[in-house]
Amino acid sequence: MKGNGTAGHLSALLTIIIWGTTFISTKILLADFKPVEILFFRFVIGLLALFIVCPRRLKGTNRQQELTLAAAGLCGICLYYLLENIALTYTMASNVGVIISVAPFFTAILSHLFLNEEKPHAAFYIGFVVAMAGIALISFNGSRLELNPTGDLLALLAALIWSCYSVLTKKISGYGCHTILTTRRVFCYGILFMLPTLFLFDFRLDLTRLANSVYLFNILFLGLGASALCFVTWNFAVKVLGAVKTSVYIYMVPVITVVTSTAILHEKITLLAAVGTALTLAGLFLSESKLFLRTESKAS
Repeated sequence: MKGNGTAGHLSALLTIIIWGTTFISTKILLADFKPVEILFFRFVIGLLALFIVCPRRLKGTNRQQELTLAAAGLCGICLYYLLENIALTYTMASNVGVIISVAPFFTAILSHLFLNEEKPHAAFYIGFVVAMAGIALISFNGSRLELNPTGDLLALLAALIWSCYSVLTKKISGYGCHTILTTRRVFCYGILFMLPTLFLFDFRLDLTRLANSVYLFNILFLGLGASALCFVTWNFAVKVLGAVKTSVYIYMVPVITVVTSTAILHEKITLLAAVGTALTLAGLFLSESKLFLRTESKAS
């Protein structure tokens, strides 16, 4: 069991490291791709990759389980990313970065209500406050705070939607099916729900753009790494650690972004960013404290 716990933490960490670097690929692709095009292409590539890795079918699911898988696809693949992208058109990226990071708080509440998990103890909430303070320092470093009700509310809704996805993933993990097969089914549903939105955002198929090797590399990174691999490793982590303990790793995304910006884009780390990084990591460790945080499901 201890070995599984270690594997779960490593899977969550690997996922967050990759997700924390995706902003570079997305930024490059936005020069010639719309956000919805990037979203659609990356998940189609991810779906194809999962079919190649594990071609066998997911069998034995009942109607209720299929509805849960469909709900996970709607929340984690379609709605979360669409809401996040739309929020970015209304408000600052720094606002979205901070607001999205409240997802672990929502996950803790929803897990307590719907998964019969114990209510997190004081250290979780203390860690949440400390991490949010750190994330705020990182996100608003060098920029002013500008509130935009529409964009900020959409970002908050995106955080809530991701929490729903985490809870649904934990429920799906109890079906006893292979993680790759359930992730692939979730991708299928997510892409189906995404199809109607393509017409609303002026989607262009135009695959000739991928003749550009830089674009091709980055879309493959998002499809194979950030989608196919990361959703499997994230879902595995949720299965092993639980929805709450896994979601706490979301705090690290801004930290990874700071490190990546320094290493790849050669941006300088300011004092505020350094203090914010330290606070965020401290909050993460507090929230993960085994002494105070007990989030394992009573059913398990």
